[in-house]
Amino acid sequence: MSLDSNYILLMLSTAAPLLLWAMGLFGNMVAGAHAQRIARLSSIVSGLAFLCAVLASLLYAVRGIPLVITSYSLALPGNMGAIGLSIYINTVTVMMLCLVSFVGFVVARYARNYLQGETHQGRFYTWLNLTLASILTLIVSGNMLMFVLVWMTTSLSLHHLLMFYPEREGAILAARKKIIASRLGELSLLIAVLLIGSTLHTMEFSALFPAMAAMTGPLPVSLLWASLLIVVAAALKSAQFPLHGWLMQVMEAPTPVSALLHAGIVNGGAFLIIRMSPIMSQATTASNLLALIGLLTIAFAGLVMQTQTSLKVFLAWTTAAQMGFMLLECGLGLYSLAMLHLIAHSLYKAHAFLSSGSAVDHFRAPAMHPQHDMPTLGHWIIVLAFAGLMTTAIGTAFGITITVQPALLASGIIVVVAMTQYLLQSFKSGLGATFILRAAALSALVCTAYFSLHAAFHYMLATSLPTGRVSNDPVQFVLIGMTMLVFFAILLIQQNLPNLSRYPVARKVYVHLYNGLYVDIPFTRLVQRLFPVIPNKGVKP
Repeated sequence: MSLDSNYILLMLSTAAPLLLWAMGLFGNMVAGAHAQRIARLSSIVSGLAFLCAVLASLLYAVRGIPLVITSYSLALPGNMGAIGLSIYINTVTVMMLCLVSFVGFVVARYARNYLQGETHQGRFYTWLNLTLASILTLIVSGNMLMFVLVWMTTSLSLHHLLMFYPEREGAILAARKKIIASRLGELSLLIAVLLIGSTLHTMEFSALFPAMAAMTGPLPVSLLWASLLIVVAAALKSAQFPLHGWLMQVMEAPTPVSALLHAGIVNGGAFLIIRMSPIMSQATTASNLLALIGLLTIAFAGLVMQTQTSLKVFLAWTTAAQMGFMLLECGLGLYSLAMLHLIAHSLYKAHAFLSSGSAVDHFRAPAMHPQHDMPTLGHWIIVLAFAGLMTTAIGTAFGITITVQPALLASGIIVVVAMTQYLLQSFKSGLGATFILRAAALSALVCTAYFSLHAAFHYMLATSLPTGRVSNDPVQFVLIGMTMLVFFAILLIQQNLPNLSRYPVARKVYVHLYNGLYVDIPFTRLVQRLFPVIPNKGVKP
């Protein structure tokens, strides 16, 4: 019975990427002549891939035991382990399979109407299927070198989607910046994997847990460097500060590509950290660096996004901030919370991009907005006190205290900020005490749901993620304090933007923020100098 369930789980988990690999390769041969048929067939195949992922998740939930299957392996020199075709299925795997296949299905179905009549619609679906197949293969990869190879394939497939309109100079420049950042990240990841193999003598993800658990004493220097390189790879994949500019500039691609990029591929950095969590949980220096990079990106993107006038560019800046948030959570050892965040953000961001046209129509519609006074100091005191006490009480009910789980204090403070902003809006609405009480009740409900979902994910992922946390050294407490300051500062700025606009200095700062403080300009000029942009006048279908 166990053998049968293993076989069925393996078939269902690998069927999702295999179906899309087959569809991508088949579609490439007939895309030009049968674009509409390829579009319909791609939607069906992506739907079948999602169905296989759901069935695999249900079967895994019944079994509850991770599965590792290696069909072919080749030993590497120097006792570094082996490169092979290895499948690793655990809770993280089935969650990501369902998420990516669902987003892929929605994007494929949406693109049928969005790209109808486009000359190169068939070519779009070829690379969409190959990109989705690469991501799904990445998720089920059990061998670290196999993971690196598919990581590269994902980037190369995405490049063709970003270049869907090769006659646009902006698309060419952004795609080149993306591919340079990707190559740097891939090189970092490859070196990190080789260092891990030479130290632990294995290339299998499933072997990281027992190997790190058996390790005593300080982390070897080779693993310390490997963890730092993993941080570099994750930061570059997730468009973190300061090489974040390409993510804001790939809007020349069709909206379905933006949805797939922001809801799926850019999450690869957080997924990498989660896969490498057995090592990262013991690499204090690398984890602190990861948290710092994430926090800097949150602060930078959180300010810049408030100045943007283009809806899609605004969404891109929010993606950078959310990716920073995920990496901050990983850096603080909150891997289960990062996984919850990853899933929630992917679903939200896919919907946000695919519905961006409707949002523009909504904002274009005439509307009367009543003017109300800004919240008073008394309002701030009441709201902050209520939000803080409510979050503390609910968090304590879930066993979250500063002495037991200090890393969760940062996430609790972020909940306070979110609730504070919502409650302040209720005071500004001018709709009376009843509305304010309803807002307070809804805030308590949201806060309870937040901690409930965290507890549920922590329980589900208990066997797939390390139980130990990054040591609570002084640097981590400094990072928690900085996190509190950053989120409260962003809250204050958001609430006082109308007042700040009256000051000349604030207006000048606004202009600089609108241009992203010019951080990306040196990289852009370097790419333009090394690779002058020459638009293609056309691409053969």
